[in-house]
Amino acid sequence: MKKLLGALVLMLSSSLACAAEGGFPLERAPDRINNLVALQNGARLFVNYCLNCHSASSMRYNRLKDIGLTDVQIRDNLLFTGEKVGDLMTIAMTPKDGKAWFGATPPDLSVIARAKSSHAGTGADYLYTYLRGYYRDASKATGWNNLVFPNVGMPHVLWERQGPRELTTTTIHPAHAEEGAKPAAGHGKAWEKVTTVYDVNGIATSKTEALTGYMGGERFDAQFSSKDPVRTAAFNNDVGDLVAFMSYIAEPAQRERTRLGVWVLLFLAIFAVIAWRLNAVFWKDIK
Repeated sequence: MKKLLGALVLMLSSSLACAAEGGFPLERAPDRINNLVALQNGARLFVNYCLNCHSASSMRYNRLKDIGLTDVQIRDNLLFTGEKVGDLMTIAMTPKDGKAWFGATPPDLSVIARAKSSHAGTGADYLYTYLRGYYRDASKATGWNNLVFPNVGMPHVLWERQGPRELTTTTIHPAHAEEGAKPAAGHGKAWEKVTTVYDVNGIATSKTEALTGYMGGERFDAQFSSKDPVRTAAFNNDVGDLVAFMSYIAEPAQRERTRLGVWVLLFLAIFAVIAWRLNAVFWKDIK
């Protein structure tokens, strides 16, 4: 028993360590899996902004009828190059071309919302934070970088909807002392704080300052600032709808599964009461 408890504690510690080492903290995505209006808007955004480079080859267009769209609406609003309503959501770009143009083949997004689930959060949380974590970085080939996925090869395809904004990052880490140098007596490890501002054009400006008497550990903070909060709020809402749709295509039957699960649990609860009373009747005459 002690060995079993020790193994469980070790597994829990490892899980927490993985969550702590997962990188940039994930924000909780809004739960809109049962909001048909949000899913329909997410489908529109997905087809217009994602389906150019990424496929969803495990999903058919006609499954969008499950979120309230008709065949006519799908054909008139989501099909642009002669596809049929029953076709898979594929793209014309080949994996070879994708690797040549972007450095890596853009992944299929059919189950990306499930594949990105981790101890740090759900796959929806990852996508929600990732899509909102882009910032201008003039030092990168695409002109963009990402807090969740540093040095990402994918540009910010939704930048026009989001609008310009600045990013300020603050990093606290041990100072890089010269080789052979030792910290002053009584002061322990030397720390420094680096504040970097990325303007709307991606030009970075950094300032480094030494920290005296700092007793904490390494830290990283990031703060975005926008001059158009209304536009930013609308963008965040669109990202929430897009992530909801990507969660839907990862498991199109999940809404029906959830509804069915409620009835199954109710049945099991009623059956448990009946079984308990039946058991009492069978054993009432046995001392």
